[in-house]
Amino acid sequence: MPLTPLDINNKEFSRGFRGFDEDEVNEFLDQVIKDYENFIKGKKELEKNLFDTKERLSHFTNIEETLNKSIVVAQEAADDVKNNSQKEAKLIIKEAEKNADRIVNEALSKARKIAIEIEELKKQSKVFRTRFKMLIEAQLDLLKNEDWDRLMEFDLDATELKALQEEDSLT
Repeated sequence: MPLTPLDINNKEFSRGFRGFDEDEVNEFLDQVIKDYENFIKGKKELEKNLFDTKERLSHFTNIEETLNKSIVVAQEAADDVKNNSQKEAKLIIKEAEKNADRIVNEALSKARKIAIEIEELKKQSKVFRTRFKMLIEAQLDLLKNEDWDRLMEFDLDATELKALQEEDSLT
């Protein structure tokens, strides 16, 4: 067991025939006691500082571990957000492609219907043109008919026409 300042202070030496100077020994022991007390105080302060430092180190180690865990959690969350964003982007692209395909298909269908309607209108136009041409040709034939010329040659005055009507009404 190590000596304490009290042990040094209470130490008594046996006296010999020509012993040491008692005052000088006591003075020396007082100096040793003082130095030893200072040493012990320093040691206690160092131990306290060491304890405090260990406490702080432990505290900072806990903070470091917490930060590391937080970083890992943040990275995982970022990865999850990134993955979810990529999935959502793919879904949006697929939906847009479906809509684009639907719109293109509808446009093609309408274009086909319009092309069929155009062909039908062309046929109807040909039929109408042919009929209209036949009607006009028939009317021209009527105009070219010799009956018109004979009608112009026919000369009847109004009195004769009245007499003819009266004859017809009597009969």
